Amino acid sequence: MPPEFARAVLALVARIPPGRVSTYGTLAELAGWPRHSRHVGHLLGHLPDGVSAPWQRVVGAGGRIARPGTPGADQQRLLLEYEGVELTASGRVDLKRYGWPTADEQD
Repeated sequence: MPPEFARAVLALVARIPPGRVSTYGTLAELAGWPRHSRHVGHLLGHLPDGVSAPWQRVVGAGGRIARPGTPGADQQRLLLEYEGVELTASGRVDLKRYGWPTADEQD
């Protein structure tokens, strides 16, 4: 993906407030690259050294934490819970309650 994609996605991820989540697909669409949710996931999973982003605030479609049962998923759950996000036992977030952006938050 071009550098513009990475810049746009990382700028959006930085805007997700603590205690809220967005999905890979939503971020891809807002960045101007609809249907590129996997690229968003790849980007966040392979951040270059020195680049940080609140990756834990990005979940899969339907509010699911990706790859449940892995150390990364366990860490994501802990970080989200620390921010006040409630998850189901299976690692799902209620997007109606915690989703970002809402219709009135979109530019």
